[in-house]
Amino acid sequence: MTVTAVRLGGRPDLPLLVLGPSLGTTATTLWSRAAAHLAQDFQVVAWDLPGHGHNRVPVGEDPVSMRSLARDVLAVVDEVAGGLQPAPFHYAGDSVGGAVGLQLLLDAPGRVQSATLLCTGARIGSEESWRERIELVRASGTPALVSGSAQRWFGEGFLERSPEAGSALLHALSEVDDEGYAAVCSALATFDVRDRLDRIATPVLAVAGAEDVATPPESLREVADGVRDGRLVVLDGVAHLAPAEAPDEVARLVREHALGPVAPARDEMSLAQVRAAGMEVRREVLGDAHVDRATAAATDLTSEFQELITEYAWGSIWTRPGLDRRSRSLITLTALVARGHHEELAMHVRAARTNGVSVEEIKELLLQTAIYCGVPDANTAFRIAQRVLSEMGEA
Repeated sequence: MTVTAVRLGGRPDLPLLVLGPSLGTTATTLWSRAAAHLAQDFQVVAWDLPGHGHNRVPVGEDPVSMRSLARDVLAVVDEVAGGLQPAPFHYAGDSVGGAVGLQLLLDAPGRVQSATLLCTGARIGSEESWRERIELVRASGTPALVSGSAQRWFGEGFLERSPEAGSALLHALSEVDDEGYAAVCSALATFDVRDRLDRIATPVLAVAGAEDVATPPESLREVADGVRDGRLVVLDGVAHLAPAEAPDEVARLVREHALGPVAPARDEMSLAQVRAAGMEVRREVLGDAHVDRATAAATDLTSEFQELITEYAWGSIWTRPGLDRRSRSLITLTALVARGHHEELAMHVRAARTNGVSVEEIKELLLQTAIYCGVPDANTAFRIAQRVLSEMGEA
């Protein structure tokens, strides 16, 4: 195994996000600040390159290639997921981590749900330049790379603004095993998938640093334009290590590309947004036909009441994330039986079936109301439920 996993947070029940490093960096020094934001929405697992960070497994006799790195990333993902079936995942990688992402998209397209590729390219540098880098490292070690990397890695003023983050990255570079570093250089020397980009159908977000000289925006534009579904974002003031230089922005881009735009916080939603959200849920739960009838029947006397229901019941309560819709249906049925609201009860029996409550569960709920609400209430509720379910062809 040429890579090792590094867990960076998030619960196991959340979508899996895999993060790839840049050459000379570790998963922790490059991604930890962005991962702190991403762990709210993902189980975040990064990986370290040979000889980097936690990965101190000696480089074997077989040459390291982008294909072997991608293969081992898949093995790490399956080990972390622990399932019988290959686990799907979202992916984000910087520089060589982005190149591995492209290889994954070519070799295992069904596994990667979305890919955010940062400060990378379908071809990075030239074979000659990587061979020269290998000779330098083998002659003088990775500490000889620190000065040049300090100039190439970061946008103007970053080291002054974030001295601790910059120092940690450069220190990690000086501690990289020479042979591990050289092995990855060798993989980059022969990596070139420019003529295969059009085979990639997975959505790709290409993120470039405006000040990146190693993989300039043109390199990322080539990726975004070459794949079937690509988009380019250029970050001002950023050079080659975007996850460390702009962690908040990178986390937002990764999250939105994988899961879609973040909904506004409830206290930031306008009245119109609350009503729109409420109407959407109301239609999903009660059905378009019912809502259209209620809307069409509204008069000058009742129209404001309809708006109130949409805003408060559906927009402020049914949209809350604390309970799923199935649970809300069970609670609503119980309350309607207890209060004797029979017309609403009929409507919400239908809604409960839409929300995944089974006929058997409706029966059990009504049996329990006989004890806690009263037998006459439950008797009426059973009669109403029988009629509605019969009309639906379910009882």
